[in-house]
Amino acid sequence: MRPGLVVLLCVFSCALRSECAPPTCYSRALELSREIMTLLDRVHTSHRTKTCAEVLPTIFIDVHNACITNKLRDFLYVVLNHPSQSCREKPRMKVLKGKIQNLYNIITRICYRDLVFFTDDCEAIDTGHSRPYVAEDRLQILQEER
Repeated sequence: MRPGLVVLLCVFSCALRSECAPPTCYSRALELSREIMTLLDRVHTSHRTKTCAEVLPTIFIDVHNACITNKLRDFLYVVLNHPSQSCREKPRMKVLKGKIQNLYNIITRICYRDLVFFTDDCEAIDTGHSRPYVAEDRLQILQEER
């Protein structure tokens, strides 16, 4: 086999393994929100952390919701000041705290100009159910009146 062909194959195999572009603020915020939701599910279902999760408020992270900064701040406060010292020291709770701090910093400091909020439905973050956008309802009413 020719050495040039081997080098070319090595370059292409390395290029396929690496990501083509670094993550943007938006993509990192989306990825981190998914990771946090998965981790929260594990915290709520694991027998080791189920008692710790009883204190945590319900949160459904949506980086497109303008209320996310306030809700993340409140959630982070609860995690940092958990009533049980043993819960604060559990590895899963430490990872959760770190990821929430990271997402909060990304949204409020690093990407605050890049993120676009489509809604300000604070109830959707608490319940996971978003109500229809008010402007769409008004548009439908205007069309029905004509």
